[in-house]
Amino acid sequence: MYVERLDRIFRNVGYAAPRVGSGIAAAALLWLSPSIGHEARAVDWDKAKEKQVTLFYPGQSSWEWVMTAKDHSGATKFREGKNCKGCHEGEQKAIGETIVKGKKLEPNPPAGKPGALALKVATTRDDERLYFRSRWTGTTGGAKQDPKNAARITVMLDDGHVKEFTRAGCWSSCHDDLAGMPSAKGGELTKYLAASRTKVTRSGGGENYKPPGELAQMLKNGNVLEYWQAQLNPGKPAQGIGGYILEKRHEVSNSGVTAEATQKGNEWTVILSRPLKATRPGQKDLVPGKTYTVGFAVHDNHANHRFHHISLEQTLALDKGTADFVAAK
Repeated sequence: MYVERLDRIFRNVGYAAPRVGSGIAAAALLWLSPSIGHEARAVDWDKAKEKQVTLFYPGQSSWEWVMTAKDHSGATKFREGKNCKGCHEGEQKAIGETIVKGKKLEPNPPAGKPGALALKVATTRDDERLYFRSRWTGTTGGAKQDPKNAARITVMLDDGHVKEFTRAGCWSSCHDDLAGMPSAKGGELTKYLAASRTKVTRSGGGENYKPPGELAQMLKNGNVLEYWQAQLNPGKPAQGIGGYILEKRHEVSNSGVTAEATQKGNEWTVILSRPLKATRPGQKDLVPGKTYTVGFAVHDNHANHRFHHISLEQTLALDKGTADFVAAK
């Protein structure tokens, strides 16, 4: 009944109806066509400034952990207004090494996994699209948790509607009751926003969903996180998908997100892009004069769920500005 009611409301506000809880969201995996590949290769990347972003292994650190002083020594500073990056920029490698070795926040240290990953990112735009190019050297060995994908790279993006993401990046959607986290109860909860729940405790928000009408209004108002993802396998075309995060992670059909990838040895080079104009549910208009927050995550070597490397929050602007990344023509 809950799912059917939400479906009706989403249709009434003009959106294709995503499913809630255990339902399966409508999805379209967009294979690259020759024209898309040509479009990405035509970009003059020599003019785009490349920046190295240190991704690190987060273990079982969650939004609830971030906010709890007895668990996270920085919780008080965060509640007082300090952002994650303001405290931990430059510490990513050390933090990742501590966690991946099981010294804290990791009851099951993954064999052979590095604590940090160097991601080289450049961004640019043309009159129609925004592009991210990312490069990293992959790892080998260890368990292959995701047999379908050798690697995945995800860009999360917001335009200021989700204040938690502006301050804490990916942690705003990572909760203590997701798969593989301390308070998981055997379900398959995906990433979600705390604002989508009527109640959130130290153990997370569970299935305490807000009424369907409120969730539909949040989507209509843009109170969601957008994500782009490339799914990668050697010798096969990259698959680009797009979607948003609200009460769960939704993949959106015909998102316009495209992906192109090459692999040389263990190094991946991936270009993700989508049109500047938002045309689908959960998308943000990408316009000059606005500052966006972005986060990067890499699931390397068949990693799945929380066994990834992530960035602290980064900023993005179009054409000019003081952001971490400036996408100019």
